[in-house]
Amino acid sequence: MFKVLVSDPISDMGIQQLMDASDVVVEKKTGLSEDELVAIIAEYDGLLVRSQTKVTEKIMEAGKNLKVIGRAGVGVDNINLEAATKRGIVVINAPDGNTITTCEHAFAMMMALARHIPQAYAKTIQGTWDRKFLGVELRNKTLGVLGMGRIGSEVAKRAKAFGMDILGYDPFLTEERAEKLGITLASVDDIVRNADFITVHTPLTPETKHMISRPQFEVMKKGMRIINCARGGVVDEMALVEAIDQGIVAGAAFDVFEKEPPEADHPFLNNPKVIVTPHLGASTIEAQENVAIDVSEQVLHILRNEPFKNAVNMPPVAPSVMNKLQPYFELGEKIGAFLAQLNDVAVQEIHVDYAGDLAEVDTQPLTRYIIKGVLSRHFGNDVNIVNSMHLAKARDVNVVVSQASATKGFTNLISVSLKTQDGAERRIAGTLLNGYGARIVQIDKFPVDIAPEGHLIFISHNDKPGIIGSVGTLLGKNDVNIASMQVGRKIVGGEAIMVLTVDKETPKEVLAELTKLAEVNKAQQIAFE
Repeated sequence: MFKVLVSDPISDMGIQQLMDASDVVVEKKTGLSEDELVAIIAEYDGLLVRSQTKVTEKIMEAGKNLKVIGRAGVGVDNINLEAATKRGIVVINAPDGNTITTCEHAFAMMMALARHIPQAYAKTIQGTWDRKFLGVELRNKTLGVLGMGRIGSEVAKRAKAFGMDILGYDPFLTEERAEKLGITLASVDDIVRNADFITVHTPLTPETKHMISRPQFEVMKKGMRIINCARGGVVDEMALVEAIDQGIVAGAAFDVFEKEPPEADHPFLNNPKVIVTPHLGASTIEAQENVAIDVSEQVLHILRNEPFKNAVNMPPVAPSVMNKLQPYFELGEKIGAFLAQLNDVAVQEIHVDYAGDLAEVDTQPLTRYIIKGVLSRHFGNDVNIVNSMHLAKARDVNVVVSQASATKGFTNLISVSLKTQDGAERRIAGTLLNGYGARIVQIDKFPVDIAPEGHLIFISHNDKPGIIGSVGTLLGKNDVNIASMQVGRKIVGGEAIMVLTVDKETPKEVLAELTKLAEVNKAQQIAFE
């Protein structure tokens, strides 16, 4: 018999499958302190939590029989993933359980925004019969959806039923998938300039933080409306307030804030053109039950040693394989992250080639790190080494892995290439060098020797005299210090690249200035956390 402890309030309906299982005993003990959990956890095979219980390393060390921790929800910030992985405990969550409820909340916010429902309600119950609230129809309006994942796609389906024209942006959205969804594939700039309504459905990453800010508000349609039920910080809140005051934005509806709860003097809270709710996207009876049902089912699979999904840490790997692969995990992830930052077009295929000793073992765990690196630019913390392959498949990104014994002079070589929707291909190869650690040894067709760390500037240019001096002078004027430089070319006077290691993040304005230099084709920042 397996024993499962439920340490947070979860409805019986949500865990009914576990309670009905003939080989499982479920016990509910909520409100326990860390010490209280430590005292009893050894007798349990599984632990089911929401967000209240903090599952610490101390608790897991005491859980001698613990095989699985289930989080009835999406976030796992209250679980020490590193400690769980170290002890071979599988951690699972329920990423799909709140898709519909968050979608419906976003749509409710859009409807309320279009028709001034909260404002009209407030006046009516105060005894004022004010019929001057003039709204707008959704029909024939253009809706821009930033983020076409599970939730964004569901919002688009409902908006189509209301007769809206949909512009969809997602870094992994292809023309083919957009056509299947019945929407128009668009860039962020297209959406910003043309949408009557914008709804945000992206994770918060360095790439998406303040992706809607002053420059975007300045070119928007006058009278547009914006909804954010995704993550606080994707929209620059202060810039939005300015845009409302200037008459650019007619109204906004936010379920999330950059800081939660917001300060009492937050300008959203006393602005009649802004509708706010306290992060209620997943707050429905159905969603709370669905996430519990989903995670209970997976807990049962894990206990019975059956196939499972939605693990958020690494599944067990044979020690002999782990010993050979582990030194390459960080390199693989950084190669993926480097490639993702070089690329601006939707990815259709990721090809990973292993050469040398790595070709002799099962490299699937290493491939997951590489795919995580590629996807992290756009998914942030929502992608991990277990779900990276699943997320790639869900976005129609084909992953191809090949192996070869020849390494062109290296003991081991990892080569990764991205094929994009426009037919272009970018390629990076890397290895580990004794005494030097991780190195990037090839970018596209150019040989290089780069340590993938810190802040880099990648410049593609024409091989002409004086270009290095021009770049150095411009960076010096802008207080950007160069720590090292690598250049690569195939023929004299032809295409060339320059990779600079710099001490800090380079402002976007400086990158724009670099691109304007004679013979420079493009300047991009590459950052490794």
